[in-house]
Amino acid sequence: MTTLIDSPRRVLAGLLVLLVLAVATAAHAFAERVGEPAPESAPAGEFSAGRALDHLARFAREPRPLGSAANDRTEDYLAGELRSAGLEVEVQRAVGAYADDGVAAFGRVDNIVATLPGADPTGTVMLAAHHDSVGMGPGASDDGAAVAAMLETVRALRTGDRPRNDIVLLITDGEEDGLLGADAFVREHPLGRRGAVVLNFEARGVGGPSLMFETSRDNAGLVGAFTDAVPHPRGDSSMVEVYRLLPNNTDFTPFMAGGLRGLNFAYIEGAARYHTAADSIANLDRGSLQHHGENMLALARALGAADLGTLAADHDDTYFRVLGLTVSYPNGAVWPLAVLAVLLVALLTWLARRRGLVTVPRVLLGAASALVPLAVSFGLGQLFWTVLVWLRPAYDSTGGLLHRPVAYHAALILLGVLALLGWYLLLRRRLGPAALAAGGLAWPALLGVVCAVFAPGMSFLFTMPALFAALGFVGALLLNRPLWSVGVAALGLVVGSALLPYFGYMSFVAVGLELGGAGSLFTVLFGLLGLPVVELLLPARGPRRGTAALVPAAVLVLAVALTGAGLVVDRPDSEHPASSHLAYVLDAGASRASWVSAEREPTAWTGGYVRDRSTEGLPPGFARGELWTGPAPVLDLDGPAVEVRSRTDDTVTLWVASRRDAPALTLRLDAPVTRVTVEGENPVTVDVAGTREASWPGEIRFRDPPPDGVELTVHTRATRLTAMDETRGLTGVPGFRSRPPDLTASARHDGDVVSVARTVRLPGVQSVGCGSGERCG
Repeated sequence: MTTLIDSPRRVLAGLLVLLVLAVATAAHAFAERVGEPAPESAPAGEFSAGRALDHLARFAREPRPLGSAANDRTEDYLAGELRSAGLEVEVQRAVGAYADDGVAAFGRVDNIVATLPGADPTGTVMLAAHHDSVGMGPGASDDGAAVAAMLETVRALRTGDRPRNDIVLLITDGEEDGLLGADAFVREHPLGRRGAVVLNFEARGVGGPSLMFETSRDNAGLVGAFTDAVPHPRGDSSMVEVYRLLPNNTDFTPFMAGGLRGLNFAYIEGAARYHTAADSIANLDRGSLQHHGENMLALARALGAADLGTLAADHDDTYFRVLGLTVSYPNGAVWPLAVLAVLLVALLTWLARRRGLVTVPRVLLGAASALVPLAVSFGLGQLFWTVLVWLRPAYDSTGGLLHRPVAYHAALILLGVLALLGWYLLLRRRLGPAALAAGGLAWPALLGVVCAVFAPGMSFLFTMPALFAALGFVGALLLNRPLWSVGVAALGLVVGSALLPYFGYMSFVAVGLELGGAGSLFTVLFGLLGLPVVELLLPARGPRRGTAALVPAAVLVLAVALTGAGLVVDRPDSEHPASSHLAYVLDAGASRASWVSAEREPTAWTGGYVRDRSTEGLPPGFARGELWTGPAPVLDLDGPAVEVRSRTDDTVTLWVASRRDAPALTLRLDAPVTRVTVEGENPVTVDVAGTREASWPGEIRFRDPPPDGVELTVHTRATRLTAMDETRGLTGVPGFRSRPPDLTASARHDGDVVSVARTVRLPGVQSVGCGSGERCG
């Protein structure tokens, strides 16, 4: 393409192409934004964020963790509102369970199950969200917004004809402590075992569009219903594929494990406020609440009227949006499209060879060498985060999710540009620009093939940009007319301009700067598509060697300057506080207390409590990872009561209770646990694999334990146990001072708690003392 244009017009043509691509990128981003919230005066049949906010204000102004009085008040309010709306309401009270490596978690949960009976049901449509929050914040977004949206959705549904199918609103409890309510529902409730189409709504931030990011397997019918019914669908099948590879989970995870099918939604922007006191109504994006509710209402109506049996499918669909248009096709088309993209790149190479622009060996060398900027860009991005944490240790606890990261994002993009330009300018004279362009284009096409094998729903992200770019360049060579060729090539790059930069941005939003190399990598992938545009901006014979070195140097200087700007801009203040971690730990048996912090480098405030990394004063089994500690006043508090009721070689039955009625109990054992059963009228058992880190590999948690204690049967060979109970809040500890305005409690579940521990020896078989019926500790 570049050989068709005379030197005087090269730069102008290049700038025009860049303008077209910038407009395409901006247009796609603009089309993906959230809309305006509807006011309280909106028509009765429409969803109104204003009306939903009225509900949210009733229960999302304080933390409501499992077992708290605020959690109970929220349950009463929600159940009352649903009954007033004419639904059949029951509260499922059960014990939920969860198992992870080395840990078994349990908790008493209260799930609200409200039913709007259908006129002629073909099945059940279930709207799901959770009403509990973390202990650090009021959870206005996570998950209060979805719960409020459910109440507004029911009101809107009741203004029209009665749905054909049963509509069930499931508002679970204990999600933050291990999906406990969802587990109890699927395991014990008749509706959980009967099967339904479930629409789960979550949040991992305080703003952004409500993304449909996860589906059950064989999702074609549901995806079709989603794209047809929802007025502003957001999300794509690449998110589904990525999420299936991650260890993250929501209530949707036990729903799917229990045989339910459905769709999962969340908004994820502003994640620096996630699980903190800043997850408040004041910080909630009203447009995100509106989008959540619009999705919920539209799908409730569409699925509520559908024959749910017709939504069954035997395959997944690929779906995505480009420039405001929704594209969807069966995954059976993924392979043909991926192969077509590779063939078009091969055709482009053949045409360029016919024109004398390339040789096949040089194209192959260009493709092989393009791995260098891809690898270097990712490495630079990860090094960038390491340097940031070194410069500002407080970033270490954020996971890279910062309040004001824009300057850092720009710096990471420039690091990708640096890797690409360094490679291109170094090899341009040796291999030729056309060979590098054709070789570079091979990578998106090959990645499309790789994804077709391992993650079909993600293949479009690489196949479509490569396919259309190759088409554009083939058209440019065939036309052989300078202006027309440039125009056709520019049009071919539009799809890539819409998809790749936006996905790079979403990687910043979703995983933060901790995986900043992903954003830099997508910068290079996009750049490989547009190498002919770079050539348009260079002199016909290319820059001199000295001049060529100045370009990457200038990019590097600008990246460093942006990093400095980010350090200046992203300073904590009252609106954008940094996080700090502090806990009070009392070893009741030894009458010894400590302040404990897991911060990498203590803030000035935290440094007033902790002074070194010694963990000798902590209860056995408490220390996990590197901690800062300091002496604390010894409070007159009793540790948990522990009674060993029976013991064999590999099984022990315990009774444990909090003497101070704490809402959380944790047991740590000095050997792995393989199975744990909560005894009672309906025993609950979980199998445990793996171990926890450090020297105490077994852990059992119980949230909202009964006042009269809990009986557990544990399969373990442990000889020692440390029992801890936790209450939230440090204000009652002498010497505690509130945080300054530019600090907030960290998102760690063990922060801002008073933990009282007691360690006991577990008897062996036939041992005397501390045996059956005798209290230990």
